[in-house]
Amino acid sequence: MASKKIIAICQSGGEFVTNNEDGSLTYVGGEAYALDLDNQTLLNDFKQEVAENFECGTNGMTIKYFLPGNKKTLITISKDKDLKRMINFFKDSEQVEVFIIAEEGVARSTPNVTASRSSRTNVSEPAHTPAMPVDMIHSDDLFQAPVEISPLGGYPSSNDEKHRKAAMQWENAITGVGQRFNSFTEFREALHKYSIAHGFTYKYKKNESRRVTAKCKSEGCAWSIYASKLPTTELICIKTMNPKHTCDGAAVKAGYRSTRGWMGNIIKEKLKVAPNYKPKDIANDIEREYGIQLNYSQARRAKEKAREQLQGSYREAYSQLPLLCEKIRETNPGSVAIVVAKEDSSFHRLFISFHASISGFRQGCRPLLFLDSTVLYAKYQGTLLAAVGVDGNDGVFPLAFAVVDEETNDNWHWFLSELKSAVPISCPITFVCDFQRGISESLHDIFNEECHHGYCLRYLAEKLNNDLQGQFSHEARRLMIQDLYTAACAPTPESFERCAENIRAISPDAYDWVTRSEPEHWANALFGGARYGLLTSNFGQPFYDWVMEVNELPITQMVDVLRGKIMELIYTRRVESSQWDTRLTPLMEEKLQSETTKARLLHVIPSHGSTFEVRGESVDVVDIDQWDCSCKGWQLYGMPCCHAIAVFEGIGRSPYDYCARYFTTESYHVTYVESINPIPNLENSANGEVDAAVIITPPPSKRPPGRPKLKKVDAFDIVKRQMQCSKCKGLGHNKKTCGKVNKFDESDPLLLAGLVTEDLEGTE
Repeated sequence: MASKKIIAICQSGGEFVTNNEDGSLTYVGGEAYALDLDNQTLLNDFKQEVAENFECGTNGMTIKYFLPGNKKTLITISKDKDLKRMINFFKDSEQVEVFIIAEEGVARSTPNVTASRSSRTNVSEPAHTPAMPVDMIHSDDLFQAPVEISPLGGYPSSNDEKHRKAAMQWENAITGVGQRFNSFTEFREALHKYSIAHGFTYKYKKNESRRVTAKCKSEGCAWSIYASKLPTTELICIKTMNPKHTCDGAAVKAGYRSTRGWMGNIIKEKLKVAPNYKPKDIANDIEREYGIQLNYSQARRAKEKAREQLQGSYREAYSQLPLLCEKIRETNPGSVAIVVAKEDSSFHRLFISFHASISGFRQGCRPLLFLDSTVLYAKYQGTLLAAVGVDGNDGVFPLAFAVVDEETNDNWHWFLSELKSAVPISCPITFVCDFQRGISESLHDIFNEECHHGYCLRYLAEKLNNDLQGQFSHEARRLMIQDLYTAACAPTPESFERCAENIRAISPDAYDWVTRSEPEHWANALFGGARYGLLTSNFGQPFYDWVMEVNELPITQMVDVLRGKIMELIYTRRVESSQWDTRLTPLMEEKLQSETTKARLLHVIPSHGSTFEVRGESVDVVDIDQWDCSCKGWQLYGMPCCHAIAVFEGIGRSPYDYCARYFTTESYHVTYVESINPIPNLENSANGEVDAAVIITPPPSKRPPGRPKLKKVDAFDIVKRQMQCSKCKGLGHNKKTCGKVNKFDESDPLLLAGLVTEDLEGTE
């Protein structure tokens, strides 16, 4: 049976235009041809047919397309598999748009250009990128290394056209004699852009406070310009200019030092549209559009400069923190916003909790909080500490967060103290968090007997894996971590002990580790608090994902973006829940119906009073007055288990009356009844309002070495495979470096070094 054909609308000769509203791309101009494609079509045949239609060669031809529903990312077809994949993506469509970028196709229609530079507006003429003059650069604005210029004359003509299109907006930055500027800085900036647009390098003959003279860098070229101050004014005027170039048009390649400010001006418009614009993409775009090569560090610093231009200085943001706290308390009465500085006025810590969050947690959320932290990678770093609750639909509910100079026991103690002051509670509360950060002592000191500390199971599994590293094989450690999770979820002491025995069967040492790890803080069967089945502190990951999106912003910007996201979250959930018509939230309603289905298969036998025996795969005892079942599901999750529901159906009672109040739609509405109010722009209100006595400076922190870790590792991903010898079954080496088989001296340091670098051969 013949495969289905689709029509490929092949377009070439146009350009992509970005939609400022959503960032989507639209192809404008050029020619188009329609070709048939199916799964039997080969890429070379397709290219040949395209080349014949557009009268171009196949060498250097690039073919791109958009994925269905995505007009922002272009996918490149470079092999037959890519072409078949595209056809498969559009198998349900009649046609697909394909974009042809053919270097020879551009060169085909480009006339030969002579050495004369008199017609600078010719798009196809090779351009020469300028060198930034060293004598106009401020020393504190220099990159650390020279920026190499890629001469445009050395590029294929299609790239010339891309560069020319990018710089076309600057062709008239200099118009000629009589043009005026407000300052020499403005004039130099215009000259720099003009030289890029017209493709030449220049140098200063004079660069003084009252006059500037520049000429083309090519030896003997007549192009020159002279500007000076107008008498009795501060205006700068071009007095003379020779716009004709007499150089031979050879590309001038030079290394120069560029400024972050100038590069920041180039990229800040793109940064407005794409706040997460990556340094690697910046470097690629600058080279592609302007022929200037940047390394990663230069692109990152240029991005920081552009952000400062758009959002204000990172240093100034710290001085605005007192005003920010004042505005939060003023616009959102009942909120808590506190900033603390050290004795030298450097930033120490900041605590934020909005009234809407405080009220929602107290009125509608279960008494359960997840504590965690994430490192910030802005200019002055720091750490964000957070307390996240959970609403009646198992949704993340941000309660409070703090920014501190570093994660220490003292800062955690301060954060928890402020949390207790901001959120007074009337019942014991359960905290789920790490067990190694001094938090346990702080919780005991601050909340006394009013709280339960549940160890985060993810951190516990990570510690178990690290402590057992080198002692057991990959599979053995994975099984032990799996048994650890099973033991944590076990509802009764008997089932917990059975799981622990499974670990003992693998290793008595691992069993001893489990018994010494204080299981009363992490095992359901022994824990005194209520975690409702949520055993890890990364439950609040959606909130930390928000932080990761904005953690490179100045601190005031970051806090305001987080405020906006919490404000939007509260509004969205309030609107969505207004349409609910069930007694419980949708997720809890679904869980209750699932248990109700199971209950229909059970047999209930009355015992005495409120006690019943329920028979199914097991025999369980239910006491409806005590909200208790021997399976412990009712107590652990706050929802009637199938055994209790079977009893309710037998005696004509409603299971809804026996659900925890936190799961009702009414409680959910109360959780989101309050709103977070907008805060006026600090920059518009900061003039004259910052008290000089409370000026705060940035913390004296340094960027940590290495690449930032942006994602936390899942518990089952931390188990990394170790080398295991296929001969002696030992760990840490393979058969090539096995001392027992090959009679090596196992104490030889060179051998031990080799054990680390050998490939895994004995793990099959």
